[in-house]
Amino acid sequence: MTTPAKRDSQGLLANLLDAARKAGADAADALYVEGVSSSVSYRLGKLEDVERSESYDLGLRVFVGQKVAFVSSSDFSLESLAALPARAVTMAKLAPEDRFAGLAPRERLATAIPQLDLEDAREPSAELLIERARGVEGAALAVKGVTNSEGGGASFSRSAVALATSTGFYGRYAATSHGIGVAVLAGEGTGMERDYDQASARHAGDLRDPQDIGRKAGEKAVRRLNPRSMPSQALPVVFHPDEAASLIGHLAGAISGAAIARGVSFLKDRLGQAVFAPGIVITDDPHRVRGLRSKPFDGEGVANRRRALIEDGKLTTWLLDCASARQLSLETTGHAARGTGGPPSPSSTNLYLEAGKLSVQELIADIKQGFYVTELMGMGVNGVTGDYSRGAAGFWIENGKIAFPVSEVTIAGNLKEMFRHLTPASDLVFRHGTNAPTLRIEGMTIAGA
Repeated sequence: MTTPAKRDSQGLLANLLDAARKAGADAADALYVEGVSSSVSYRLGKLEDVERSESYDLGLRVFVGQKVAFVSSSDFSLESLAALPARAVTMAKLAPEDRFAGLAPRERLATAIPQLDLEDAREPSAELLIERARGVEGAALAVKGVTNSEGGGASFSRSAVALATSTGFYGRYAATSHGIGVAVLAGEGTGMERDYDQASARHAGDLRDPQDIGRKAGEKAVRRLNPRSMPSQALPVVFHPDEAASLIGHLAGAISGAAIARGVSFLKDRLGQAVFAPGIVITDDPHRVRGLRSKPFDGEGVANRRRALIEDGKLTTWLLDCASARQLSLETTGHAARGTGGPPSPSSTNLYLEAGKLSVQELIADIKQGFYVTELMGMGVNGVTGDYSRGAAGFWIENGKIAFPVSEVTIAGNLKEMFRHLTPASDLVFRHGTNAPTLRIEGMTIAGA
């Protein structure tokens, strides 16, 4: 099916910007987003749901002097589109002044759109999605010890984004996503344990096999049976890559320009200083081919690029959009993200901590007593102080080996100290938008029974 963005999103947005200027706007930009998604769910050998949806959204931002307003619409009738610019200008005139508001500088706009291979040409049929969902749940249920299922699922989505500014920028890109996942339970009665596995990829050819995903989910649930709760103590904590990635996410939040401008980050005074141990490198790469958060330009049309946020342990930059950059008397780093209904804000893209030199076994070999975290719960992280406290489950480490499952414990520390005492393993795999290898952190507090 030919969609509006593919047919003439450039003309649509140009007409809106022209109408906004005629209505009294000094500057404007417009964003068009369209999406198609389909999904199926399968539980206990039966098909439960088959869904498909399409969406079309338009956002217009106008500036009258230093006053700004946003309007959005999913109504693409001629009458609605004709009324949108004048309504936005009227709202802007009534808004308070924002001395940091404004479009991206013309010289920072992207002039070339890199090809990142984000769009799979083929959309899977409903039958293929059903086959994936059936296969992933069937493989999980086949694992000895698995007794119930919360369901398996498969999904596909395609989105297209087009952005135009009154300073002459126009850019468009499209991306697809394939997903498979399943959650199952092992054991009986009050001794049941739950776990899951999932995978996503831009192209179907990069997607993990449903049988592998299901088998891993089942095995993970069975391994968690008969957990123990350990006494409180201070020990090394080792984070599975999926949980380790959340620590890197906390870094991204702490170096967001919006948080720095408000002075509400525990890293607000640390630019250019050592935040991690020497040798640690954390990179943000919006141009990763087939990356799950890749994009050829940022949400304000600014040219973006690969950056080392942490280089040899030192913090090199904030994540900045144009507004936060102006507040800090700096230049945007091309990290603006936005939707159709509000202002841009800073955000990371494909963020990852580079792999270390030790294997996972080498990383834990000298741990006499420690905790290997495979699940985190709760949101006990204070972005202002760095204080960290979260519920956790996983496995106890004894004499360098995984010994038995553990649950109902809390791990606590402070991110400033956790970052400084962090050691990465060599097992980095790009599975999500934010990725990390297995991480070891010394001296965290484990609070149990």
